[in-house]
Amino acid sequence: MKGKIHIGIGGWTYEPWRGAFYPKGLPRKRELEFASRRLTSIEINGTYYSTFKPASWAKWREETPDGFVFSVKASRYCTNRKALSAAGESIVRFIGQGMGALRDRLGPINWQFMASKKFDLDDFESFLKLLPREVDGLSLRHALEVRNPSFKNERFYDLARRHDVAIVFADDDDLPAIDAPAAGFTYARLMRSKEGIETGYTARDLDRWARRARAWAERGDVFVYFISGAKLRAPAAAAALIARLK
Repeated sequence: MKGKIHIGIGGWTYEPWRGAFYPKGLPRKRELEFASRRLTSIEINGTYYSTFKPASWAKWREETPDGFVFSVKASRYCTNRKALSAAGESIVRFIGQGMGALRDRLGPINWQFMASKKFDLDDFESFLKLLPREVDGLSLRHALEVRNPSFKNERFYDLARRHDVAIVFADDDDLPAIDAPAAGFTYARLMRSKEGIETGYTARDLDRWARRARAWAERGDVFVYFISGAKLRAPAAAAALIARLK
């Protein structure tokens, strides 16, 4: 395979995981340490709502092992706006908060848009021109999570390719599923886990996702996150997929 496959969950702080995924009695301050040794990636979700000090980013790096990678969910203040061309100041503030302290643990940035945001070529091209390509000497990779059916068109795919940004693949009943290679990596969010299934997805479905992840890896690195759905089952689903890919 050309790329590495990284599999994980969204965030690491979730009360129902305590006693289910995290052992009873595990101190909360050690939850990231625990999760990062059973999964290979985590999407940091708190950055969608808040900013963090450089010391927090450095601490997250120190608590995780070599080879572990974080993706970062971009601030809503960058994407939830009528005119994306006006997002420049918010993007600078988001990128500059200290994520460079992750160093080799820094993976892609996920720019998520509301379902009401429709595709407008000029609007999105203006936004993509604002995205920086490096921070603190580290190369940045960007992924666009679009949630409106209007994005299922070749003009959007061509735009993403020209700017070397990935299009997030969503496994969900209500969101458009776009598997259009546009950058040197693939970013997928799987959102159909069921609480009645111990691993969230059936064995047959997990086998299917393992095959698909291997196929994606033929074109570059892969980032797969179990998000939403039955959140309680996300860690088990991620662990089960990791086991299939060993």
